[in-house]
Amino acid sequence: MWTPSNGPVHYVQVTSSAPCPDRAGADAGERAVPDIPVVPVASVAPDARAVPAGDRLWSANFRLYFTARSVAMLGDTMLPVALSAGLIQYGYSAGDIGLVMAASTACFAGLVIFGGVFADRFNARRLMIGADLVRVCTQSTAAVLFLTHRITLWEMALIAVVNGTAAAMFQPGVASTVVRVATDVQGANGVTRTAESVASLAGPALAGVLVGFTSPGVVFAVHSSTYLVSALCLISLRLAPLPPRAAVLKGASTFKADLAEGWREFRARDWMWGVIVIWMAYMIFVFGPYLPLAAGQIIPEHGAGAYGLVNSALGGGTAVGALIAMRVRADRPLRAGSIALFATALMPASVGFGLPVPAIAACVFCAGMGWAYWGVNWATSVQTQVPNDILNRIHAYEVAGSIAMTPVGQSLAGPASTAFGARHVLQFGAAAALLVCLLLLSVPAIRNLRRAPHT
Repeated sequence: MWTPSNGPVHYVQVTSSAPCPDRAGADAGERAVPDIPVVPVASVAPDARAVPAGDRLWSANFRLYFTARSVAMLGDTMLPVALSAGLIQYGYSAGDIGLVMAASTACFAGLVIFGGVFADRFNARRLMIGADLVRVCTQSTAAVLFLTHRITLWEMALIAVVNGTAAAMFQPGVASTVVRVATDVQGANGVTRTAESVASLAGPALAGVLVGFTSPGVVFAVHSSTYLVSALCLISLRLAPLPPRAAVLKGASTFKADLAEGWREFRARDWMWGVIVIWMAYMIFVFGPYLPLAAGQIIPEHGAGAYGLVNSALGGGTAVGALIAMRVRADRPLRAGSIALFATALMPASVGFGLPVPAIAACVFCAGMGWAYWGVNWATSVQTQVPNDILNRIHAYEVAGSIAMTPVGQSLAGPASTAFGARHVLQFGAAAALLVCLLLLSVPAIRNLRRAPHT
């Protein structure tokens, strides 16, 4: 899944002046801090600037969070290889593999908004830990099924449904957790995106080796262990508790009311819903068609190895772009990110115009840099511009809106390529990418959004 703030993910961070008294039922690991006000993020910026950048970023809490996310992302990049190879070994088709993957994606997209309400209404960290533990069980079950040679399609689809639901409960909490574990939010997003890029390079290769020398079941067992590591790291976080929402304590807030409030707050931010609406067009006309059509153009002409090289170039460019985003911090982050996003037009253009493989790889590398720079700036803007008590819900609406049109673009790719030719569709995608960037820059609320003082 690709969102404005994420690259491919298996696919998605405070203001209050109220005192934070001892709280009955606070999380294990969240130490109660009596009579200490929870101040707005922006107000801690002057003190934060006095701390060296490395110390601001690599606190004990952030190291735990970074380990949790990095290990889990590595496991997620291994999953497609294990699932595809495993089902093919047992005689299932590419359509069957797509069905299982679609089951997970559909559940995630359909339920992530509800996950945002749960995260804001109760406790985001507990929800994330619970989601990780559920996926430990599902992936362990899949490992046992493969190792005992008892694979049926409906069982794998059911596991995918549970995994997608768990991911929908996990993802919203990512937004509010980042600002609680890292003073340097942009730096945190940058190093996390870099780790994601490294995982996208190493995960599939590691999965291929394990499948070749052992069994897909072993990969599923390893994947299960990554969620266990993530859960243990999240349990080990030491966070001051946030004050419970007054409306929830008084019983004045219902699930439906929380859902509606999240939608109102999302719509109230022109810069946010403006980006998501424009991003839907990007998914339909640019990224959705690119995935299947690029593979269909590169593999028959140049081989699977060339396609692997192109994907590796994308991962490498994303890593470099994330590192640049840690250093280059524009006063208007979405304006700078939109300008960098122009580079993503090179991705469909290079394939659409039939360039040699080295040239395609170079273009995709540049596209990855632009994509990552935009992504870090977008994620940081969301995490630092939205109050903590509604951040999880708004992040959920953002993620749901971002990925909703991806299947539409993918499904239209085939008919469009039949009617107009795959290369012409990719060339149109390149033009659409440029238009999307111009649209982002044309909206005053997007291009003029200023960096929050916290970052």
